[in-house]
Amino acid sequence: QVQLVESGGGLVQAGGSLRLSCAASGRTFSNYHMGWFRQAPGKEREFVAAINRSGGSTFTAESVKGRFTISKDNTKNTVYLEMNSLKPEDTAVYYCAAQSSVFASRYSYQYDYWGQGTEVTVSS
Repeated sequence: QVQLVESGGGLVQAGGSLRLSCAASGRTFSNYHMGWFRQAPGKEREFVAAINRSGGSTFTAESVKGRFTISKDNTKNTVYLEMNSLKPEDTAVYYCAAQSSVFASRYSYQYDYWGQGTEVTVSS
């Protein structure tokens, strides 16, 4: 079992920045590929970014490419999402997730463990 706790969300103006953190506990963090997803009100959950277990390989959704960066620190059991140039359409609840079987998946059903989410609101 892996427990995930997100933090760092909040209210920010368009063009601003936030860094989300996701702290993991329970199992060996370095065994897990990690992902960030988000869900806006009235919309389905969507993929944002993913990183492999070592932290050496990442990919991001086209909608956030060049603005968001995912990183992983296995010494701190934490995955981060650095978000820059935020837009109102980035407003959502952001979730981190963990899985050990598929490399850097964009598909939510392939993730085994989920955090409770942290809310990000971007005002125009």
